[in-house]
Amino acid sequence: MREAFSAGRIQDQAAGRTLNGPHRADLHAVFKAKGVEAKACSTGEQKALLISLILANARALRDDFGAPPILLLDEVAAHLDATRRAALYDEIHALGAQAWLTGTGPELFEDLGPRATHIEVAEQNGMSALEA
Repeated sequence: MREAFSAGRIQDQAAGRTLNGPHRADLHAVFKAKGVEAKACSTGEQKALLISLILANARALRDDFGAPPILLLDEVAAHLDATRRAALYDEIHALGAQAWLTGTGPELFEDLGPRATHIEVAEQNGMSALEA
């Protein structure tokens, strides 16, 4: 892997991303409820399938180690409809995990209600600042 990264550095730079690595492996999945391969699903359905894998892994870690992992979920609510967002938040809550979720607007997190602490970061004079 080290050799592949080194040899591909110039191509990676030109592409603006890493072209080789474990993230390039294909995962075959089927959305059981519809009997459709993941690659034929909508963006929201694909994201929900991916999130289900992450949550299953979190449950397995919790069961193996006796405590849930910390979840860092960037833009996790994007492409999810309101029903899937609510189900995601309920699952995170049921897991008992500490989770950091980012998003582009507070409306994406309304279903969390008092189960979460909301922090808004805004730009002030060219710097990131917490909104009161």
